[in-house]
Amino acid sequence: MSLFERFLTLWVLLCMAAGVLLGKLAPGVAQALDGMTVNVGGAPVVSIPIALCLFFMMFPIMVKIDFAEVVRAGKSVKPVGLTLFINWAVKPFTMYGIATLFLGGLFLAFIGPEATDLVKLPFGLDLPVGDHYGAGTVVLHDGLKMLEVPLWRSYLAGCILLGIAPCTAMVLVWGFLAQGNDGHTLVMVAINSLTMLVLYGVLGGFLLGVGRLPVPWQALLLSIGVYVALPLAAGFFTRRAILRAKGEEWFREKFLHRLTPVTITALLVTLVLLFSFKGEVILGNPLTILWIAIPLAIQTLLIFGLGYLLARLLRLRYEDAAPTAMIGASNHFEVAIATATMLFGLQSGAALATVVGVLIEVPLMLLLVRICLRTRGWFPSGAAQPVAQAEA
Repeated sequence: MSLFERFLTLWVLLCMAAGVLLGKLAPGVAQALDGMTVNVGGAPVVSIPIALCLFFMMFPIMVKIDFAEVVRAGKSVKPVGLTLFINWAVKPFTMYGIATLFLGGLFLAFIGPEATDLVKLPFGLDLPVGDHYGAGTVVLHDGLKMLEVPLWRSYLAGCILLGIAPCTAMVLVWGFLAQGNDGHTLVMVAINSLTMLVLYGVLGGFLLGVGRLPVPWQALLLSIGVYVALPLAAGFFTRRAILRAKGEEWFREKFLHRLTPVTITALLVTLVLLFSFKGEVILGNPLTILWIAIPLAIQTLLIFGLGYLLARLLRLRYEDAAPTAMIGASNHFEVAIATATMLFGLQSGAALATVVGVLIEVPLMLLLVRICLRTRGWFPSGAAQPVAQAEA
């Protein structure tokens, strides 16, 4: 690894700090950039600046993928089955349990047992003021009917939305940095994207316990299309065009080695933008963010550890084990933030909890990348690496 890649964690922390500082010193710039969005149902689903950064983060990875490897990866039952089991049969329920334990129990005295939050009424529900719904009470606030709920339950709702949204974009970066099987990662991105369309609303409604969660179909489809499908298509057609025009040797020797810095640079710029958008929220709620961050971090480490251990017990190759564990550990925080905003409101505790997911995601996932690289000897390795790994 180059000096730049070796100290990537340091650059990440510096970019997070730079983003918060930018949001504090130049709030007008941050607000203008944050306002450049594509909205669905009044919620900002796609940030145009972030979408551009994610495109340049994902495109180099997509170009490197040999799609014959994707087909082979899709036929591997054990890694695909393990990933689905972790993501949909385990992760949502451990998130619910851990968040409830900490936010509704261990940290309740710090959050405030009597503290409340105002959230939107569920779609299509019109109750008189004073009625109870779930754990909340209908109140009138600024002329609008709102649901007053315990604050810790609002934070819990945001954690649940993170737990039922497995990562479908950034995980390609984590798998790439861990030198995993990019074909397997891409297969699971596709499967998770489709599975989310079916299970997101079902699991969310069941775990939230405040009425069936409306499926944000438009938000999900738009997010998956912009963050995954667009760079995937661009990478596929670029690779095919270059191989036809210049040949495989030129593609490998002259083109591929220039792409890795593009991915990492785009990641760092993305962090500066994200934290400039949310800097005021972070600075204004430091202790609250700590109470939320602890259960989210424990959940991330637990799911990674479980996935990694099961992958070892199943004797998966390292190239499959690393992305399998990290796919379950990471979250699709863009969809979680958009859904929390649509369902509960931009100023809700649920929306704040999903923002904390952004705060801890990158440092934790970089830590897990390092753990994977240092423990790759625990697993059998593939006889030959695909192009994406050989050039990483």
